[in-house]
Amino acid sequence: MRNGLLAVLLLVILSACERSAVLHKFSGQAQGTTYSVTYWSQTTVERQQFEQAIATELQRLDKLMSNYRPDSVIEHFNQSETLEPLHVGEEITQLVLTAQRISQATAGCYDPTVRPLFSLWGFRAQQLYIPTQDELNAIAPQLGIDNVIVSDALTLQKPHPQLSIDLSSIAQGYSVHRLTVIAEHFGIENYLIEIGGELQTRGKKPDGSHWRIAIERPLPGAQQLQKIVQIQQQDPLAILTSGTYRHFYDHDGTRYSHILDGRNLRPVTHSTVSVTVLHDDLTEADAWSTALLCLGSAEGLEVAEAYSLAVLFIDQQDKQFTELKTSHLREHKGIKLMDVK
Repeated sequence: MRNGLLAVLLLVILSACERSAVLHKFSGQAQGTTYSVTYWSQTTVERQQFEQAIATELQRLDKLMSNYRPDSVIEHFNQSETLEPLHVGEEITQLVLTAQRISQATAGCYDPTVRPLFSLWGFRAQQLYIPTQDELNAIAPQLGIDNVIVSDALTLQKPHPQLSIDLSSIAQGYSVHRLTVIAEHFGIENYLIEIGGELQTRGKKPDGSHWRIAIERPLPGAQQLQKIVQIQQQDPLAILTSGTYRHFYDHDGTRYSHILDGRNLRPVTHSTVSVTVLHDDLTEADAWSTALLCLGSAEGLEVAEAYSLAVLFIDQQDKQFTELKTSHLREHKGIKLMDVK
């Protein structure tokens, strides 16, 4: 789930008094969720042109990689049963290459081709169904992001006619990246841009104070704050959270998460309920947050340390939450993690 970062809410709670005429904000609907752009600039910005450029880019990205649109480029690839190379464009091939690299780092736990499992396990029908091992074995040949062939910079090739790629775990981060590129093209060097809670900051607020981002306490059906991240660096910083606490089933004492492990084709059942990644690359941060959530803190901490990632894991036992931080997060000079009092 991608609403763990309450950036907009925190701006209202902590910064309402700072909203001067030079701190601008606009928002809207995109990619099945919401987006918001908060910014200010010491140079003149043609606001109408900027807002239109953001809207146009969101529409372009939606047509390119949204899985809920049957006319998108990625859905054309998914619906086709040909084993010949298909043109998808360089942006999608690069996302697939990034996903393959992070999937390999997790030994296949993170796998954007597991979409058929969502239906098999009943997550699309909103009714848990526990498949047999034979049913899992039958669907296995059409899974595996590593099996997708990147024929060249513009084309992908399927190894199985029913293979499909769900870009939702990586495309939203890339989309935020694209919006930051547009903002900087307009000369904007101070901003907080987010889609569905996935965000990047740069610079500071008009009064020189730091951006502050809230990390949500992973409680189903509630919105409470767990941590506040104060950004203490000028350079861009991406903050992305994934969680299991919005979409799950409890059955016979076991919680089945909507996060599916590509290694055993089953929902994860570990105690990690939230993972926040702080990174300088939005696309990678997006994929890593899901990948490390799939692994859980026991395995995920080791992988995150190996890749020098700044990560906050939150585990839950009964009603108690435990925070686990990587060394790179504890030593990060660009942020200050604060408890919510």
